[in-house]
Amino acid sequence: MKIAARCVVTFHYTLTDDAGTVLDSSREASPLAYLHGAGNIVPGLEQALTGRGAGDRFQVDVPPEHGYGLRDPALVQTVPRAVFHGVEQLAPGMHFQAQGPQGRINVVVTAVEGDRITVDGNHPLADRTLHFDIEVTGVRAARSDEIQAGRAV
Repeated sequence: MKIAARCVVTFHYTLTDDAGTVLDSSREASPLAYLHGAGNIVPGLEQALTGRGAGDRFQVDVPPEHGYGLRDPALVQTVPRAVFHGVEQLAPGMHFQAQGPQGRINVVVTAVEGDRITVDGNHPLADRTLHFDIEVTGVRAARSDEIQAGRAV
C-alpha cells in the first residue's frame, strides 16, 4: 500500500540541523504514527512521504516555508512583569502559554530587564531547514474513528 490521504503511517526518523547535529529521533523508541493528509506533521515531510510504502528509506530536506515557517517578528514582544502574576522568578529559557490572536501559543522568555520581559512565540525551529532521515515502517488504511478524530489512535 502506498501512502495517501486517509492512511495511517508509521515511520522512524532522525532530524538534524544544517551542522548535522541530531535534534530529535525516534530510533530508540517506537515509530511515529500519524494520519496522512490531516496536517499532523510538517507539510514538507508529509509531501515527501506521499506515494512511499513500508520499507522505504530516504532523506529529505524541508525548507522553513514547508517546515515550522519563517520567524515572525510580531511574535517577539516585550511585556510588563505583571503579566506573569504569581511567578516570582523569571529567567531566559522559561516556557509559558500565552493567549494570541489565533488562540493559545507557546512562548519562551528570551530576556529579563527589570520589569520588562521579552517573550518569543516563534517555534524554536522556525527559519531552519529540517533534515530528515526516514524509514517507513507501516502503512494501512485509517479506521473511521481515526478519520473522525483527525489523527492516528
